[in-house]
Amino acid sequence: MNAERRGADPAGANDEATPTRRYLSRAMDLFRTVAAQEEAIARAADWFAESIARGRVVHTFGSGHSRILVEELWPRYGSFPGFHPIVELSLTFHTQVVGANGQRQAMYLENVSGLAERILRNFDIRPEDSALVISSSGGNVVPIEVAEGFRKRGVRVVAIIGRAHAERSSTRHAKGLKLSDVADLILDTGIPPGDAMVELPGLETPVSPGSTVGGVLIVNAIKAEVAARLVARGIEPPVLTASCVIGPERASRIFEKAYDEHAHRLARLFERVGDESENGETEERRSS
Repeated sequence: MNAERRGADPAGANDEATPTRRYLSRAMDLFRTVAAQEEAIARAADWFAESIARGRVVHTFGSGHSRILVEELWPRYGSFPGFHPIVELSLTFHTQVVGANGQRQAMYLENVSGLAERILRNFDIRPEDSALVISSSGGNVVPIEVAEGFRKRGVRVVAIIGRAHAERSSTRHAKGLKLSDVADLILDTGIPPGDAMVELPGLETPVSPGSTVGGVLIVNAIKAEVAARLVARGIEPPVLTASCVIGPERASRIFEKAYDEHAHRLARLFERVGDESENGETEERRSS
């Protein structure tokens, strides 16, 4: 069978297609799924740009491997301040695998009710902020309760999930909620149920997940849209840029400026920590 026919197989099911071709074929499906969400991506960018333009932040949260997308947004080349990464090592430190700080503990903690509120309690979160919460299955307790906590404080929440995967996955939330139930806007990475995208003869279970690919496409599209909106407002974000592009001196200046701006924005998140009552003063701010 020739290469043309192998490349035309959209599902990668042709037995003569190499595993690489099968994975890349599936990855192209993710590209198409993300491209079809341009309007929703633009809406998320509207909210995020508004928060950043007002001197506030976009809170970003992901547990497990969703941490990758949090770090993809900021800080790295091609990124700019305004995004506030919230990453709990106890939920995301995977390299030990077993033993102390192992994956079993992380997966257990990811479903401990109340942990999300202890995390958010560290910050002075305002309705002018916005948030991005990432969870492929949308069924783990901590990401769901993080989204609930943001909304209780009057913050709009954008969720990144794998819609087909989430629909097939169960939730451990006490009220049966999923992340999609507590978000203002949902974006879909396009992954299949189970995330893994390549089936191989002789192997019972599929391999090679796609959620990171779909998620990275989404967050970088959002990043570009936010930058365009800031520039349209006359705000030039200090984008971390490699010295091979703009020279070492200018790259260093932008690096320092961007990190100083991040520090200033972060300082505002500690201004009134603990000032609000437990019964939800922020709920009134949301509805007012």
